Amino acid sequence: MKMKLNEFKEILERKKVDFALFYNSDSTKFNPNMFYFSGYNGIGALIIPKNKSSALIVPEMEFQRAKKSMIKNVCSMDKKKFFESIYGNIKKFGIGNAEIAIDKDNFTLNPYKYFKKQFKKTRTKDIASECLKLRETKTDKEIQTLKKSCYYADKILKKTIENFNDFKKESEAAAFLEYESRKNGFDISFNPIVASGSNGSIPHHEPCNSKIKKGFCVIDFGIRYKGYCSDITRTIHVGKPGKKEKEIYNLLLTIQKNTINQVKISKKCSELYNYVIKNLGRYQSNFTHGLGHGVGVEIHELPNLTLNSKDKIKNNTVFTIEPGIYFPKNFGIRIEDTILFKDKPVILTKTSKDLLIV
Repeated sequence: MKMKLNEFKEILERKKVDFALFYNSDSTKFNPNMFYFSGYNGIGALIIPKNKSSALIVPEMEFQRAKKSMIKNVCSMDKKKFFESIYGNIKKFGIGNAEIAIDKDNFTLNPYKYFKKQFKKTRTKDIASECLKLRETKTDKEIQTLKKSCYYADKILKKTIENFNDFKKESEAAAFLEYESRKNGFDISFNPIVASGSNGSIPHHEPCNSKIKKGFCVIDFGIRYKGYCSDITRTIHVGKPGKKEKEIYNLLLTIQKNTINQVKISKKCSELYNYVIKNLGRYQSNFTHGLGHGVGVEIHELPNLTLNSKDKIKNNTVFTIEPGIYFPKNFGIRIEDTILFKDKPVILTKTSKDLLIV
């Protein structure tokens, strides 16, 4: 990650700022950029000067955990005086504070007010988009971590499908996915989706306390391994599918596989989206969301694989390909893989995509 940090410092130099400040004042929240540059995800602040070593400022109770991060310079602070402590430590480091880069996507309103009280004469420049672009391409170490994340997500999803007949309700299947993740020491990337029958026609359906319905059942799931996300969706069938259901499923599966084969270096992401639309034919209006998204320390990163996306496929990027067909109040089908592009597309999620009947 040292190479990425040097790239980031070059960005600070170009933006003519003294340093970047990332913070997290809530133990239930996660600042992706603070974690990305430090490997630490607790309460505190990360300071990255353009021409000096980085520093972490954390509460006393987090000090030992922060010492295990990538940052050697760790200082303790008074948790009750959050930004006062940050400001005091910045003065100790002997770096200027006339121009500071902050990530406005993760700087909420009330903390920003407290921040401005301490940094009265400071001008801020937003660094959010630069951070996203920097995180888009992955290092070899990140790629290995993402492969592991997908490997463990596959194992848990396969186990869930194998035991699917034991579940009476959508919420039971979703709870099993989460339980297996926690049991193996992982957080989940997002709340699992288990959407059976007509619920499958709602792409972001929340599993409810109702019986699993016969027909298609969409299962969308991912874990966090060492801070990095995975994302996989499989659609299974409860009971015997009809001929038409098989035809629609196999059409979507063929399109998903062919779309992955269409992925090439510098290919416009919007072209991949349009390829799916064209091949869906009369079902194109039944595809109601983007084709995919980047995956990393956040579940949604660059690139965006959408209709109006300006992004292009780059080497060492990780993203999803997830076409879907949705028939309101009837059923839905979605098939999603996490893909690594390294000279060619490599599928990281290995769970079978053949229509599984339970």
